Amino acid sequence: MTTQRQRGLRRDVTACPETRPTVDKYPARRFPVQHEIRKLEDELNSFNERIAELEDEGHRGHAIEVLKINALDFARRIDELRCVLIVVPTKAESRKPTPSKS
Repeated sequence: MTTQRQRGLRRDVTACPETRPTVDKYPARRFPVQHEIRKLEDELNSFNERIAELEDEGHRGHAIEVLKINALDFARRIDELRCVLIVVPTKAESRKPTPSKS
């Protein structure tokens, strides 16, 4: 008798096409970083689904470890690309007085 385990997989809201951000509506040539992040997220979701399938079937071995390492690599690459999108104020911008609320 086999029992199926509950998976604690993190489901990203971008996994569902209906809830994907509007970034997908824009051409890749104008938003290359966002487009690359989307592609990597899709591949990461595929890896996570395959890992879950294999673990549910009871596989324990080198193939699972390789898939997990690849999934971690995709997550790292996504994080690196997201860091490119972060706007850090320059020293001159940080010295500007903030508007006071009167």
